Amino acid sequence: MNYIEARVTFDHPDPPLAGDLIAGAFFDFELQGVVVEDPQLEPEEEWAEDAVARPAGHAVIGYLPEDERLDLRRSVLEAEIARLGNHIGLIYRLSYRAVDEQNWAESWKAFFWPQKIGERIVVKPSWRDYTGSPGEIVLELDPGMAFGTGTHPTTALCVQLIERHLQPGDSFLDIGTGSGILLLAAAKLGAGRLCGGDRDEMAVRVAAENLRRNGIEGRRVCLAQGSLAAPFRGRFEVVAANILTHVIIELLADVARLLRPGGRFICSGVIDSNRDLVAGKMQDVGFEVLEIRQKEGWVAMAGKMA
Repeated sequence: MNYIEARVTFDHPDPPLAGDLIAGAFFDFELQGVVVEDPQLEPEEEWAEDAVARPAGHAVIGYLPEDERLDLRRSVLEAEIARLGNHIGLIYRLSYRAVDEQNWAESWKAFFWPQKIGERIVVKPSWRDYTGSPGEIVLELDPGMAFGTGTHPTTALCVQLIERHLQPGDSFLDIGTGSGILLLAAAKLGAGRLCGGDRDEMAVRVAAENLRRNGIEGRRVCLAQGSLAAPFRGRFEVVAANILTHVIIELLADVARLLRPGGRFICSGVIDSNRDLVAGKMQDVGFEVLEIRQKEGWVAMAGKMA
């Protein structure tokens, strides 16, 4: 399948806030995977000398399948970005270009190298060689088209909290699983029953393949396509959601329903300015906030259900 690259190049006094809101516009019409370009981020130490150059400006990029829904998705995106422009004073330019899936899938791999994202967890792309040090847990990942590589601060923070709050044997649910990286981390840390869901059918397929690649299969794994928490029943010891602020707030009542007494909720994808808002909403539905971590303007939280 071919794709249309939708690029929103923007200028705003608070780039993380603007980027989060623009990413939310993609998410709202079921395109979760986006690329965020930030000229202020330093390249990782592990990047090769021929890695891709730093971007010239701030941009959020999504890849729209060139199918019967393309025109509708473009119209919705354009209307939402225009609304943001008026609401927050966003200066932006929205452009499109056709992208062949095979060429795109090869070119973006230059960005992705093995990287340690937790105390012990290393993400290794499937096309790179890496030998882990003693004690490291290596996750082999192929994100597929338009899903994150797992090295963004929101994912790293989420993985770190899973390392701290998941106990061996815990049942684990990942809402909005994307490439399945949180499921992989939980499995390698000793979780028991594993469930993950995503609105995007492709995400479910990618997550299933990544689990298989890491030797995680069988009756302990359940993957489902559907809207957020809707496909799931039963209770879990740990629920994770690495999504966006407004989605996390919408999810809280469902998460409380899905957690066992004393269960832990781990969420990420919250920008720093929304930290108190999310913490307050968690407390309103009965969570004790256990831990808050922050990195590069992003926040992740762990809470315990009474």
